[in-house]
Amino acid sequence: MKKYLIMTLAALTLSATAGAQAYKNSRYYNERTGHLDYSQRHNDSFFGQSANYYGLRIGPSFSTVNSDDDNLDGGKSQTGLNVGAVVGFSLSPQAPLYLETGLFYNEKGGKKNLSNGKKMTYDLNYLEMPVVVKYAIEMDGGFSIQPFAGGYFACGVGGKIRNYRDRVAESSFSSQYFKRFDAGLRLGCGIGYDMLYADLSYDIGLANICHDEFDRSHNGCLSLNFGVNF
Repeated sequence: MKKYLIMTLAALTLSATAGAQAYKNSRYYNERTGHLDYSQRHNDSFFGQSANYYGLRIGPSFSTVNSDDDNLDGGKSQTGLNVGAVVGFSLSPQAPLYLETGLFYNEKGGKKNLSNGKKMTYDLNYLEMPVVVKYAIEMDGGFSIQPFAGGYFACGVGGKIRNYRDRVAESSFSSQYFKRFDAGLRLGCGIGYDMLYADLSYDIGLANICHDEFDRSHNGCLSLNFGVNF
C-alpha cells in the first residue's frame, strides 16, 4: 500500500508541475479573477477535445461486507487505498453535464472478531471502472460543486483471508470464498477549485460476491478522493 501511495503522489506532483504553465495558457483561464472558469466548457462540441477533462485521484476507502453469513456480517470496516485516473466527456451543449469513467485500484474487505479474542480479516482488492453522470455547478472564486450518480464494475485481483484464531491464511478469491466480479451503484459529490479536486462517494454493492448458494454477501465502501483535473 505504501508503494502505491508513494508512486501516485509522485505522479500527481509531476503532473501538477508539468501543467503549471498550461494553467495560465488554458482557454478557460480568466485573467480578471485569476482562476480557471469552466462555465463555458459545456458550450464546446461533444466531440471536441476541449470538451473533455482528465484527472488523477488518490485517497482512503472504508469498506465493509454485509452478509447472511455470521462470520462476515457485522464486522468492522477495513481501511484501504483507492487510486486511479478518470476522463470526463460533455453530454450536453446547453448544460455542464458530463459522463465520467476511469480505472481504479481499490482495496476493500472487512474484519470480524472471533472467539477467544482473535480476529479474522479479509482483503478484497479490485480493479474498478466507475461510470457516473456528473453535473458541475459553478460557484464564485473558482469553486464548483459536482454531484454525481451512476455505477461501478469491478474485478478482484488479489487479497488474503487471515484467520488469526486458527492461524490460517488463504486467497480471498477462490471457489470456496469470494467471487471476483462485483458491481453496484455509486453516489457522491465532488468539489473543484481550479485544477484541484476532492470528492466523497459511497458504493452500494448489488452483486453477490459470495460463492455460497444460500448466503448472499455485498460490498459497501465509502471513499474520500483527492486529485487534480486537466
